[in-house]
Amino acid sequence: MNARMGFRMQWPPRALAARLRLWGDSLPKSFQIFSNYNLPTFLHDLSAGLTVGLVALPLALAFAIASGVPPASGLYCAVLAGFLISAFGGSRVQIGGPTGAFVVVVSGIVAAHGLDGLYMCTLMAGVILLLLGLTGLGSAIAYIPRPVVIGFTNGIAVLIASTQIKDFFGLHPAPSADRFLDRMWALAQAWHTVNPWAAGTAAIALVAILLIRRFSPRIPGAVVVLFIGTLASFTFGMPLETIGSRFGEFPSGLPEFHLPKFRPELMFGLLSPALTVAMLGAIESLLSAVVADRMSGDRHNPNVELVAQGLANMVSPLAGGLPATGAIARTATNVRAGARTPMAGMIHALVILAILLFAAPLAKHIPLALLAAILFTVAYNMGEWKEIGAILRLSWTDIAVWAVTFALTVLADLTVAVEAGMVLAVLLFIRGVTQTTTVSRITPEDVSEGEQHSLQLNEIPAEVALYRIHGPFLFGSTAKLAIVERDLPSLPYVVIIRLRNMTALDATGIHAIANLSQALRRSGRVMLLCGMRPQPLELMSNADFQAIVGAENLCANVRVAIVRARQILDDRENASVQAETRRSAPAHGE
Repeated sequence: MNARMGFRMQWPPRALAARLRLWGDSLPKSFQIFSNYNLPTFLHDLSAGLTVGLVALPLALAFAIASGVPPASGLYCAVLAGFLISAFGGSRVQIGGPTGAFVVVVSGIVAAHGLDGLYMCTLMAGVILLLLGLTGLGSAIAYIPRPVVIGFTNGIAVLIASTQIKDFFGLHPAPSADRFLDRMWALAQAWHTVNPWAAGTAAIALVAILLIRRFSPRIPGAVVVLFIGTLASFTFGMPLETIGSRFGEFPSGLPEFHLPKFRPELMFGLLSPALTVAMLGAIESLLSAVVADRMSGDRHNPNVELVAQGLANMVSPLAGGLPATGAIARTATNVRAGARTPMAGMIHALVILAILLFAAPLAKHIPLALLAAILFTVAYNMGEWKEIGAILRLSWTDIAVWAVTFALTVLADLTVAVEAGMVLAVLLFIRGVTQTTTVSRITPEDVSEGEQHSLQLNEIPAEVALYRIHGPFLFGSTAKLAIVERDLPSLPYVVIIRLRNMTALDATGIHAIANLSQALRRSGRVMLLCGMRPQPLELMSNADFQAIVGAENLCANVRVAIVRARQILDDRENASVQAETRRSAPAHGE
């Protein structure tokens, strides 16, 4: 009938579609998918959402218990925050919810101010995140140096693992010390109370998760271990502490929404923890979004993402939920499971909601030793331990920033650690910039050498793209390198980055150049670097940068780089001719 009347149904309507195109990247990613969304895409999202929903379930429970709050708080956060972050976020495949980064901070807030203080703090952090996004300050996260990020990530991982030792070994009485050294001393004193059943169960679970990840990475090991371990514990009546024995009956059904009790006297005391929660949420969500971009080929909008994170953290405490942020491991699982759009993240939240509604009473039988084993793997995976070796090969300033941040995170607290790390980084940044200023007399040798670096005197082949970096390439300026990735679809086979006028480099800058090299390699292109000055060249050598781009692709000047580029293009053309000759040659015996 519609065809006879001369029109057909279109979604979205033309006017709405035109408005969405006009607003473009300023809209949440979920708003940008309507025009191309179809059944095959939905089936991919459905499969990924079911997978990551099952993966998120034990993690949400484990994070809540490790934070010292009721287990249901983790599930409420995973449902509400997970749905909102996907629905309104700036990343196509980001998964949000409770994460290990908040465990130490949340437990400290609860110990000092109770649950009401936690809910107030989360609300305040949500408002801060919302303002950061609305004012366009999402890109300011780039001003946090990589050694600071790695330092407190390493520290958080150590703290999470230390809080799970008592449940892993079934120690009794449970140590309640808040500080790391006090906690380790209390654990040592309680060592004679080890429960062999708990230690054996946790050890088997840990080995099983690692083996599944090694040989069947697509299978969610945490889910398999949680299901089989809980079934075995219940069937054989193992003497293990469970969620039910510690927390009582597990609530089922929808959460009750209510405004947290407002306590004005806590406002100033909660300001620093709220800033820490907001900063952690911003950093981890944007790091997770960057990981998602690399895996999916998309590009996230940091300000839209922070708006979604703010909304999620304002809503989660209304139902008694935890603070939320982007979850790197669950996001990676989502991409590997085939997610195409934010719909997968929304489905993941609905899967957890369905479990909460129909299978929640079964959760009380989950042994805490299993959750401890799962959190051990989480702590290891989030630690970014490989980055430590890379930082230790860099300058002493990067090492000092990392070491101070790591030590203070473990021995003091996150707020102090990040503040000290940032202050030290800024002071060293100023020192690094001032050291790049030189005054020298020009000699004939300098003029002769300059000809080899000159862009005017060295013809650039048409099949080569050349970019140049001017000034110090330190934390805070590395985002400018994104212009190369934006040009990626139109770039030729060889890309040269001229570093003649890059006066200084740090760990964050090296990481950005390495990421660009990997992006170009994945696209089938070759990157050359040329004209490095002494300080950047020394840092690249310490970081074994030749292993990343190839020693032959680190060129002394632009003239050498152009010669190398022509050689690469000739080799490519010769290989193409030989391949064509083989295809056109008659088969043997014809």
